[in-house]
Amino acid sequence: MTTGSTTMANILVTGANGQLGSEIRYLVDHQPSAFDHQRFYFTDRDTLDITDKEAVAAFVKANKITVIINAAAYTAVDRAEEDELNADKVNHLATRYLAQAAKEHHARLIHISTDYVFDGRNHKPYNEDDATAPNGVYGATKLAGEKAMQEINPANSIIIRTSWVYSSFGNNFVKTMLRLGKERDSLGVIFDQVGTPTYARDLADALLRVLSDECSVLNENVMIYNYSNEGVASWYDFAKAIFEIADIDCKVNPIETKEYPTPAARPSYSLLNKAKIKKAFGIEIPYWRNSLTHCLVKMGEK
Repeated sequence: MTTGSTTMANILVTGANGQLGSEIRYLVDHQPSAFDHQRFYFTDRDTLDITDKEAVAAFVKANKITVIINAAAYTAVDRAEEDELNADKVNHLATRYLAQAAKEHHARLIHISTDYVFDGRNHKPYNEDDATAPNGVYGATKLAGEKAMQEINPANSIIIRTSWVYSSFGNNFVKTMLRLGKERDSLGVIFDQVGTPTYARDLADALLRVLSDECSVLNENVMIYNYSNEGVASWYDFAKAIFEIADIDCKVNPIETKEYPTPAARPSYSLLNKAKIKKAFGIEIPYWRNSLTHCLVKMGEK
């Protein structure tokens, strides 16, 4: 994954303490020889406030940033319904500021987005050019960020939409199920929302693959790609697999979405078609259950 040149690439990774940012840092730290000509700047809200336009511009200029990976996001889907101002600052305005800085300083922006830009009413996997129609504030603010980035159009930049992200880092569905499964004899888990779990380690690896020279794709306009693990699951299937692999004796009962009301509506169907990213970057995407097993092993749960 080297750049193929002695020229140093300076890569800013926002949201460095989140699931994806932590996985990128892990891969970089454990494969130092693969990144000899790449210097990474891992930032969080304490080291770089990406909702501050001047701070973003100054950081990109001072550190001669050539690539920005925007892994930061306001992901509290339910809280966003009552906190639209802050969700918009992080998901929309910060993306705008990063795109403006990338454009001004000739940097490439790789922005992570979400399946929540869709309404979940499809009956076949979403392509990148399918109509967007978010159901709530989280999806709407992420879509606003996408549109701002496309409007500013920094060269060779891309948006990657993903879904159902989990990791050994941070808080997520896998960790919640592990905790509840050890505390209870049975759980009710939604079966009528369908998508694909995405191991953040796999997504991080794909992002670093995208950065490598030998498979880079130059584009005049911002390109959108989908990435999730392969396969199909409901949240019920996901929970069952977690307990099965981790050998936890907890009965999982399938329930309908209407039995578990939440402030924000979730897409009932969010499968993503990954053909475009696989063809463009030569990426092989692992099956979701295999990746879940790898994550649980890393967590010491198998």
